[in-house]
Amino acid sequence: MIKRIGVLTSGGDAPGMNAAIRAVTRAAIAKGLEVFGIHDGYLGMYENRIERLYRKSVSEKMRIGGTFLGTARLKEFDRKEVRQMALDNLHKYQIDGLVVIGGDGSYRGGLDLSNMGMAVVGVPGTIDNDIGGTDYTIGFDTAINTAVDAVDKLRDTSNSHRRCSIIEVMGRNCGDIAIWTAMAVGAEVCICKEFGIDLQEVIDNVRKAAQSKRHAIIVVAENMVSVEELARQVTENTPFEARATVLGHIQRGGSPTVRDRVYASMMGVKAVAALIEGKSHHCVCYRKGKIAVIPIEEALIDNNTDLLEKYEIFKLLW
Repeated sequence: MIKRIGVLTSGGDAPGMNAAIRAVTRAAIAKGLEVFGIHDGYLGMYENRIERLYRKSVSEKMRIGGTFLGTARLKEFDRKEVRQMALDNLHKYQIDGLVVIGGDGSYRGGLDLSNMGMAVVGVPGTIDNDIGGTDYTIGFDTAINTAVDAVDKLRDTSNSHRRCSIIEVMGRNCGDIAIWTAMAVGAEVCICKEFGIDLQEVIDNVRKAAQSKRHAIIVVAENMVSVEELARQVTENTPFEARATVLGHIQRGGSPTVRDRVYASMMGVKAVAALIEGKSHHCVCYRKGKIAVIPIEEALIDNNTDLLEKYEIFKLLW
């Protein structure tokens, strides 16, 4: 029977993580459990930076971006002896359940701890929206809204100067931020890993835009192409002068949207319930409008099947 649980955030920070920590803490306390916050993810677990959390500890945290517990990466966590030392620290506090809020790397660490005897439930927290088994991850909505707001501002100046704006967004190996942003701003081109890049198609679409408007928008997922080089190609081969902008980590910050706050809260409560029910090596997910719990192994399988449908819709709107 679970009596004390730990909660941590790991990997890249995401708006809404604080709402999830708050939900875990208050839901657990309401169920008669004690809660301990682990600072800086698995690194803090390894270094024994753990403190008791109370209702007041999480007051006024939901509206703040990032994670007040902090986050870090610990490459050595793949070594069993390092994980064992981290587990020993949890045992000092008699922690018998753990909520891990993070992405796929965080989930893998949680799965390893589960295989060593700790009850673990994951909560999907990553702006990339790249965790399998869930339609939505905490932080994604805030990130795309930040990106859309930035592109809308860039469009104003592009239209004034008759330019093509090339905007690089985050997303690592997942094109969700790029395609959602491109659809939302009416971009001429979206370049992401899932669909590659055809330079001639890019040039043709920008030329087509030049026939009817004073600007063009190209959204590019990071690690796909040099946006400066792409800007040079567009400038040389279309009527537009092109300018490149890299949004970078601005997409990680800011106060979380309503959707991120509410879904994070629902997922945090569900994670506590799953631990109380005896679940381990499981994670919370959002599927077809419902919060559910699935094995972590299932979440580590890439299932981003609906992105193709969105891309086909995007192409029809060029």
